Amino acid sequence: MLNPHLTSPDTQPPEFAKILRAHDAGHVIYGCDTGMYDELKILPLFWWTSECTFQQFRKMRNTPAVDVMYDDMIREKGVLWLYGEVFKVLPRLIPKLISLWARTRDRTQRVPFLEYEPLLDRPLLDIRQEFELLPLID
Repeated sequence: MLNPHLTSPDTQPPEFAKILRAHDAGHVIYGCDTGMYDELKILPLFWWTSECTFQQFRKMRNTPAVDVMYDDMIREKGVLWLYGEVFKVLPRLIPKLISLWARTRDRTQRVPFLEYEPLLDRPLLDIRQEFELLPLID
């Protein structure tokens, strides 16, 4: 687990809380855990298959609370730990990302990101089938 001290969205500014909740819902929808491998995999999955495109992500990344979250993680674990964890998973992650990119290039129907709440009332299998996510899940 990356951060054993979970950040409660209720303690964050509203715009960042919404991003945190959407990110957490994405972990469930995409079947990703919170280890470094899946944390690094889920962002491109969002960019390539959801309404959180890379351009949207860059806008959200400008939220000051995001910097606080990263700064807290680096202060707690250290920058060497962070880069070490990233480099440990890269040999396994890069081929996976290439494969995911090839399978998601022509997507037209995108998973809701910030407006994910309507999905909460639906079975997970239905969501994954509707958005053709099953082939992307390990």
